Amino acid sequence: MTLNIAGKTIETNYQGFLYNTEDWNEDYARVIAERDGLTLYNDHWELIYYFREYYKETQMIPTMHRIVRDLGPKNARFHNQKAYERHIYSLFPCDPVHEVCKLAGLPMPQPDD
Repeated sequence: MTLNIAGKTIETNYQGFLYNTEDWNEDYARVIAERDGLTLYNDHWELIYYFREYYKETQMIPTMHRIVRDLGPKNARFHNQKAYERHIYSLFPCDPVHEVCKLAGLPMPQPDD
């Protein structure tokens, strides 16, 4: 699929994942989120940037367990990791890791063997 975002042509697969991760920008994330029926707020952006940073450092996609362990304690609003995990699912109801990867411009997560 070809998208024109902020005057730039961006190529994605049929699900909206970037072919070239260097094409990522916040405008792309907003367009894809809107297409997927999401409005991005601070909590969404926190996860998007966490994924980008984690991938940059490790060349891996974080697991839900890793996200909850790394970010849960930083969010004082949540009394435990399970509460934070429920919050993540409220932000991205279907498949949080898959959706955040797409919005963060990262490769599509592959199923575990």
